[in-house]
Order: sequence, then C-alpha cells, then structure tokens
Amino acid sequence: METVEMNSVSLKRPRSEDDVANADEIKRQKILEKSKTGNDSGQSVETVTEQPDKSLLEDTKNEMIPNEENEEQEDEELEDSDEDGDPESFADMMKHGLTESDVGITKFVSSHKGFSGILKERYSDFVVHEIGKDGRVSHLDDFSVPVDDEVNFEDPSEETFTVLSDEDKQRLEELQLLKNKEASVAIEVIEDTKEKRTVIHQAVKSLFPGLETKTEDRDGKKYIIAYHAAGKKALANPRKHSWPKSRGNYCHFVLYKENKDTMDAINVLSKFLRVKPNIFSYMGTKDKRAITVQEIAVLRITAQRLAHLNKCLMNFKLGNFSYKNHPLKLGELQGNHFTVVLRNITGTDGQIEQAMHSLREIGFINYYGMQRFGTTAVPTYQIGRAILQNNWNEVMDLILKPRPGAEKGYLVKCREEWAKTKDPATALKKLPVKRCVEGQLLRGLLKYGMKNIISAFGIIPRNNRLMYIHSYQSYVWNNMVSKRIEEYGLRAVPGDLILKGATAVHIEEGDIDNYTIHDVVMPLPGFDVIYPKHKIGEAYKEMLVADNLDINNMRHKIRDYSLSGAYRKIIIRPQNVNWEVVSYDDPRIPLFPTDLDKLEGKPLPVLPTDGKFRALKMEFSLPPSTYATMAIREVLKMDTSIKNQTQLNTTWLR
Repeated sequence: METVEMNSVSLKRPRSEDDVANADEIKRQKILEKSKTGNDSGQSVETVTEQPDKSLLEDTKNEMIPNEENEEQEDEELEDSDEDGDPESFADMMKHGLTESDVGITKFVSSHKGFSGILKERYSDFVVHEIGKDGRVSHLDDFSVPVDDEVNFEDPSEETFTVLSDEDKQRLEELQLLKNKEASVAIEVIEDTKEKRTVIHQAVKSLFPGLETKTEDRDGKKYIIAYHAAGKKALANPRKHSWPKSRGNYCHFVLYKENKDTMDAINVLSKFLRVKPNIFSYMGTKDKRAITVQEIAVLRITAQRLAHLNKCLMNFKLGNFSYKNHPLKLGELQGNHFTVVLRNITGTDGQIEQAMHSLREIGFINYYGMQRFGTTAVPTYQIGRAILQNNWNEVMDLILKPRPGAEKGYLVKCREEWAKTKDPATALKKLPVKRCVEGQLLRGLLKYGMKNIISAFGIIPRNNRLMYIHSYQSYVWNNMVSKRIEEYGLRAVPGDLILKGATAVHIEEGDIDNYTIHDVVMPLPGFDVIYPKHKIGEAYKEMLVADNLDINNMRHKIRDYSLSGAYRKIIIRPQNVNWEVVSYDDPRIPLFPTDLDKLEGKPLPVLPTDGKFRALKMEFSLPPSTYATMAIREVLKMDTSIKNQTQLNTTWLR
C-alpha cells in the first residue's frame, strides 16, 4: 500500500464540557463555541485548546523531582497559578512550538482519505487500562479489603482515622520526620476510659510508623505521650510487630484516576497517608487528561488504610487489594489497552471502515509522539544534542535563555533576568517554583560556580537529565524511519534489521521472503548497535556528522551520557482492535461506561439512533513505549502538534 505525505490540517474548536471550572474558562468556552475554520481540502480536526498537560501518553520515563522540604508547600501553591497573566494568547505563543515535520514525523502508511474528529473533548473520552506482565488487563471491579489469616493482628478500626485532630496529626508528623526539637508529643485524653486510650494508642502507631506511645498522668490529667523509640532508625524501619509475618510486605492495588497524571496521584496519596512517595512503585506512568487504570504497590500500608482514602479523595478510587512480597518495577507491563472516543467525526462509513481496517491489518508508523520533544521554541532534543557534543555552555544557554512559547510568567521573568545579568542568584529570586529544571540548574550554578556547569547540571535528577539525550535519540529515529519508509515503502528489503532474541541481524537476499515490514526494526543511535546495510545506514551517519557526533563513538566521558543504543519496530500493528460509530445529541454525556460507572451501577444515557453528531469509539492494545496519538494520527490523517492545532485560530483567541 502506498505511503502518503502528511498535509497541513486546519482546525476547529469545540466546547470542552469538563473544564469550565471558573469564570475565565466559561468565557473562553463561549468564544470557542462561536469559532469555526476550515481548509481547502474539506478536512478539519477539532480539538480543545488548553495549556498542554505533562504528557498525553502512557509510557513517559520521567519520575518525580525530589522536593526540598522548605519549598514543597510554596511550590504546590504556585505551580497551578496563573498569577502573571500574559497578554499573549496561548495560540500566539504556540506559533513558536514544534510541528510534526520538525521532529521527523512526515509519513502515513494507509491510503484512505483523512477525516475530522475531536480528540479528548472530554478527558473521559480517553481511557487507558494497563496490561500487566502476565497479560491481564487491570480493572477496578472490587472495593473489598482482604482478611488476614493471622488472628493476633487487627487492622485499625474506622475510629482510628478520626480520633486524632488535624493539629495532633501535624505535630505527630513533624515528630516522626524529626522536623522539630521536641522529644515527644503529648495528647490529652478528654474521655478518660481505657477503650478511648487504646484507640488513641492504635491511631498513633498505625498512622505514624516509627513512633511509640505511653500513658502518663500530668496535673491530674491523662496524656498519651508519643515518642521515637529508636530515633531515625525507627522511621526507616517501622515496628516489626505491627506487620504480620504471614502477610506480604507490599499491598498491591488498582488505582483508578481521572484527569491526574501518575506522579501527581502518588504525591496526593502519600500526603494523605503521611508517608514518602518513594514507598510506592508502579510499572508505567499514565496520562493526565484521561481516565486511567493501573496497578500500584506500596510498602507496608494496609489495604484498610488505602480503602479509607476512597471516602476523602476526589477523582481517585482504589480497589482490588492484595498483599504480595514484591514491589512493581518500571517497564514490567506488557502494554496498555485504550478506549478512545473521537467525537463529531465527518468521515463516511466507508472512510472509517477503510481507516480502521488499515490500522488493524497494517498498523501505524511507530513514531515517538510530540510530547517527547517539549512544547516551547527550544526542543528537548536540542539540549540532548548539546550534552552529547559536550557543549556545556550551550546546554546552560538552551535551558535558561529567553524563548517564545507557552510558559508561566515567573519563568519568563527568570529567563529575562538571566539574559541580563548571567547571575544565578538574582535569576533564582525571580523563580518562586524552585523544583523545576531551571531552578535546579540555577541552584547548581550557585553551588558549583559558572565554571563547573557539568556539576551544576548534575543536580537535576538523573531521569530528567537522561530525558534530553533520549529525546535526541527519538529525533534521529523519527527522521530515519521516515527516510526508510520513503525509500523502500512497506516491505522488508535486504540490509534491513530484524531481532533474533536480543540480537539484531541483517536480512540477507536469500531470506527476504521470510520477513515482512512488521519484522523490521531500526536502531536508536548508541555505542552498541548496528545499522542497516543500505541507504538508511548511510543516512544515520550523515545526520550525526551534521550534528558533530561520531556514530562509531557514542561513549561520553561522563558515563551517564554514553548512549547505549536500542532497536524499535518500524510498524506497530495494534492488537484487539474494535470500533463502532455511535450517534449522540449532547456533547456533555459519556458515550461508554467506565470501571467506576459499572461498580456504582450507573446507567448510561440512551443514545439516539440518529443523533446530530457521530462519534468513532475505537479500542486497541499497544505495547509499552508506543504512542496512542500516533495510531489516532494514522486514522484521522492529522498533525497532532499543539502548534498545528492552534496556528490557524489566533484571531478569535486574542
């Protein structure tokens, strides 16, 4: 089947019924309702214009940036604030962002004519279920708490969670974390009964591992005294007697979340449980603007405590609890199953059938999606390239210099100060949110000096640093796979690479009939990979030479930045592909039930057989590190970049 070049696609703005949370948003939505644009081809893609979420996809590699204790609360208050209102509209700012062609995404593999649809008009239109390493799809379908075999151990009662005041909990948390100079915390027993004292003892020990309690008489009153039995050791190693030997050390549970990314969810859970986020583990991160269902494991927190959170958290539900002896590890998952609704579609039944059959039978080009490369005028791959070139002044400049694009006002002021003074101290004063990459680099420059940028850059968490060089690898891969498809089409050719086990080998002329395009892989550049034995192998070398890099020597003098290569399939063929077209009149109503809807027995609205609008509901499963937006791109023939989604609509957004 022929490959098709990507055309520029005009956009229209629909309403987004989920996000009218304040007056400004309501006003914006009224503007959006009145706005429509089209293009010469008759195609359009409708989308919601909003500040971009961290990641639209499920398998990003970022981990939470550690916070300094005295900055955490201040950062939380500011990170969602728009106190520095910028007169430049979001659409205007996104003129400076990237399009798909900027990062090598230029080809399609299907031959159908593209059509329009609204992607993620509601976050509930995009649902992700994790597929575990055993192939089982994670679902939230059980709120019950497992019962222990060990009769001598009792989980805390419901009263345990309410007997302590918020002030008591704050003082106890500070004591547990050794944040103050107090050796103990005294809690007066108002109702002096043995039963009441027992509940308070249980509450302190259950909610604050590392603390012990005793009862004391003071001035004729009884007090529960909480104290550290073994100093810092007790905090690191909670009381052994509080956890039954027969119970696995990790409570595994299914986390159902709405409109929150995984790390934000972990942070919320840790705050409510008053524990550190690093006791949680998971197999992959999931979208923010979506409903996602995934497995989480947490060290020595009871299912009962976790289940209690269902009563006090918004947009989260926890269930399917079990105790196991192991945590979860990033990358252990088999993939993700997606249920996606594209609303207000314009394609004919024939176009839709052709598009979905092609997705099921041929698949889509396994590009790295746009979120891999950032949203501003300084793409992350440029920083990665400067790191690999060992050009540290360029790294510093790319991260800190002023740039056009969608950014918070305080970041803009910080960059302006840096450009004017090149003084990390004064630039840092303009930055109330210190845990961002810019703030960490500035702190590093303050600590190590302007002549030691390498050490200053090293203050940034490792995962965030490696994100830059992985972005460069992704940039190279996207460009090379587009060249490969352009040069040889959708067939395996001699000199292509296939995987045999963990080893890549070239396809020889005599074996060509044994392989299809679905077997072919392409390398991400690194020191331990081989390249195709045809024109594309030479194209890799030419691209890296142009970037002042030696393809035969990708080892860096700093070990962390030595690129170990890998292999990635050219074409991904989704599994379990199903679809249907449904009609609807009201864009506010959901078009399929979620796990929570089913658990709560919510009836779905009855959909009309001949409604004003049509929607394409599609389901498919993908392996890890593949991008659902790239599959949807292939169906709609649309550019998924934020820039393309906004550039034709700046007039009415001003």
